[in-house]
Amino acid sequence: MRRQLHALPPAHAGSARQLHSLHFGACQSGRKVYIQASLHADEVPPMLVAQHLKDRLLELEAAGQLPGEIVLLPLANPIGLAQELQGTSFGRFDLSTGVNFNRGYQHLTPALLPRLQGQLGADAVANVRTVRAAAKALLAERPVATETEALKRLLQSLALDADVVLDLHCDNQAVLHVYTGTPLASALAPLAARLGAQAYLISRESGDDPFDESLARHWWELAEHFGPATPVPLACLAATVELRGETEVSHELAAADAAALIEFLRDTGDVTDRPPAALQGLACPATALEAVEPIVAPHAGVLVFLKAPGDRVGAGEAVAELIDPLSEQRSLLCARAAGLMFARVSRRYASAGMRVCKIAGAIPFRSGKLLSM
Repeated sequence: MRRQLHALPPAHAGSARQLHSLHFGACQSGRKVYIQASLHADEVPPMLVAQHLKDRLLELEAAGQLPGEIVLLPLANPIGLAQELQGTSFGRFDLSTGVNFNRGYQHLTPALLPRLQGQLGADAVANVRTVRAAAKALLAERPVATETEALKRLLQSLALDADVVLDLHCDNQAVLHVYTGTPLASALAPLAARLGAQAYLISRESGDDPFDESLARHWWELAEHFGPATPVPLACLAATVELRGETEVSHELAAADAAALIEFLRDTGDVTDRPPAALQGLACPATALEAVEPIVAPHAGVLVFLKAPGDRVGAGEAVAELIDPLSEQRSLLCARAAGLMFARVSRRYASAGMRVCKIAGAIPFRSGKLLSM
């Protein structure tokens, strides 16, 4: 294992931060896997999963069972980890700017298209190399003004040439669920199955350019633009894995999740100690992100959930009750359509307009920005 330290530009005089990346296996072998933990730095379960992954990858590396390179970031966001106020961690947004650490990555396609005109041919493998080189140069030219912008550019650059990218997160209170691009849904279904995901959420464009999408979206857009005569493969399988709720931190869960991720890397050929175990089917159908219903509080009040993550709900069924403690106004919050509640907030007092839970349905009805803040 090699440890690399990547310096971030200091935001203030007398301060300095570093990003740590751990590199296993054969560097520049032609295959690369990139896994990062806790880009939202107050999401702790991924950090423990990364520790279990590190231990297993060290064993596999020593046994010569990693034919390519696997890059692991055990903590992807030192900026967010340092944001603590009176005992409460704030790792989702940059407190200096209000920017979400998992939004606003560079959408590469518009700038890549003019650079690639006349540069691609009939050789798909050569086209992948050409696209990656152009994307790498493009990112290197991107100016950054803040420490957070530098972190985002660095993370995207580290993962840009990876064949597999796994961004490990968690939700407030949730069952395990996975997000990926619609064109990648079949290829990444084994990941969701290995992890036992109870919701598998797909979209071509989720809005706001999250990390995983910034690494995969340009591949299918370039393929569609250039057409079959100039083949551009889907050269990056990228997904966001939500490892249940924020307090579900245990060695038992982390070891099981790490084992499932290793099993998926056997599926992709990036771990070769033994053949992959027999694959069970998905525990859920793929759900278009456009079919996910965010339940919104119509007014402020005490939030009493009637359903828990993992529960199925029917159309029109109440999932929570909202009680204004002063006016005693009571409202039932009901599902628009049948589906599975896969995540909910941990707060039990809701402000007006707050999203309190998410239900994966079957009928797309939303458009625009599909992710939460």
